[in-house]
Amino acid sequence: MSFQLVLFGGTGDLAWRKILPALFQAYRHQTLPKNGRIIGVARDKMSDAEFRALIGERLQTIDGEKRPQSAEFNEFAQQLFYQPCDLNRSSDYAALKQKLNEHTADICVMYLATAPHLFTSICEHLGACGLNTKNTRIVLEKPLGQNLQTNREINAAVKGHFSEWQIFRIDHYLGKPSVQNLFALRFGNSLFEPLWRRDTVSSIQITLAEQIGISTRGPFYEQTGALRDMIQNHALQLLCAIAMEPPINAHADAIRDEKLKVLRSLKPWSTQTLRRDIVRGQYSAGLVEGVPVKGYTEEAGVDSRSKTETFVALKTEVNNWRWAGVPFYLRTGKRMAEQDARIVINFRPTPHPIFQTPNGSANQLVIHLQPKDGMSLHLFAQGQAPSQVGQLTPTHSKSLGGPLGPLLSPVHLDLDFDKRFGTDRVGAYERLLLDAIAGRLNLFVRSDEQEAAWSWVEPILQDWLTGDAPLYTYPSGTWGPSQSKVMIASAGHQWDEDLEI
Repeated sequence: MSFQLVLFGGTGDLAWRKILPALFQAYRHQTLPKNGRIIGVARDKMSDAEFRALIGERLQTIDGEKRPQSAEFNEFAQQLFYQPCDLNRSSDYAALKQKLNEHTADICVMYLATAPHLFTSICEHLGACGLNTKNTRIVLEKPLGQNLQTNREINAAVKGHFSEWQIFRIDHYLGKPSVQNLFALRFGNSLFEPLWRRDTVSSIQITLAEQIGISTRGPFYEQTGALRDMIQNHALQLLCAIAMEPPINAHADAIRDEKLKVLRSLKPWSTQTLRRDIVRGQYSAGLVEGVPVKGYTEEAGVDSRSKTETFVALKTEVNNWRWAGVPFYLRTGKRMAEQDARIVINFRPTPHPIFQTPNGSANQLVIHLQPKDGMSLHLFAQGQAPSQVGQLTPTHSKSLGGPLGPLLSPVHLDLDFDKRFGTDRVGAYERLLLDAIAGRLNLFVRSDEQEAAWSWVEPILQDWLTGDAPLYTYPSGTWGPSQSKVMIASAGHQWDEDLEI
């Protein structure tokens, strides 16, 4: 299959950090169709050769084995082209069309790696010059809008020129191998299905923690914040993967139908829960791995009086038969103590304990998303130390009504997917780009899913606009404001790093 991929924002940060490295890895893995062209589009004036040189220089900043060698990059670069374009000028789209007509291709993918407010204009110009044919697919980067209204406006504008089956709304978390294994765990094994419900699960935590700050993205982050950047998309998609019912098959709409049901079942916010069950924070100066770092309001491009959140922790529930009453805790933040993305399934204690277990410990299934990729199952076992055998516990000696056995020790079964499958696996953007070229929609977000997610976060955004909701600071290098511990403790739970496992 031949293809052309037009990368709007082709010289931008996302293009050279994520998209072009992913396309290069697909080329290296020999999964990128050979008869194809990648056309970078941006305002800058440059030739194809200058664009190739620019990308080659930037790809040399990639760490480790993914950095291209000169010879292989030179081969890959033969698929790279460039077209200058003012995104608001019709004549420049006519020139782009002429560039595309130089090469016959089965599929044309338009990747909009630009600010979302430009999506409407780009789609209108593509439609006006006839670049919205049935062989065209359009990829939209997040966040798609700033709130529910702008999301609806953008989707309406895009759908004015493209059908739903042509629109690929990307959420790179869905392309991560670890998230693919989450779906495999849920729907490829029968082991956990009888346990995957309110009767056996006490709570679920989803943590997306980053050690990095905002770097050079101050202006972008000031308009976005952690809620829009991470919770509205990544965290809610992970919640859907955990909570959804088994789809009838592996087709895109069957999967997305089940995710939509979860989003529509999320507990609505009330005046009380908006303040009781949500904690927002902003990092201040501190130490990250012993290195002093700035506070958020000291970063370049950030207003010194900014109220933009870099941390959000919240509690919600899925109001359906399977999950009613089970709290779901979502948490994300920058400048946290660790770089760690994980999902923790906490199981209920045994209904009638006959053994002693350490205080605060529980059976858990921990699904590691990054930097580790794998899962661990936390159980209890008896160590059988010679001093313990045959001895009555203090509890037993006082009352036969309490636990009879000795103190059990936490143990865990650990599955490291990197060790099992190797580290040179298909990355998130690589997988999603290949899916977009092939027309596979399974890992992309449908418009009604996205609207349901925005509808759920809209009351939070509106509440924060009043200026009355508290914004707590937390030192860089910690796990966020102490108020998040208070919030989860009020329901009788603890964050995973505070548990004894």
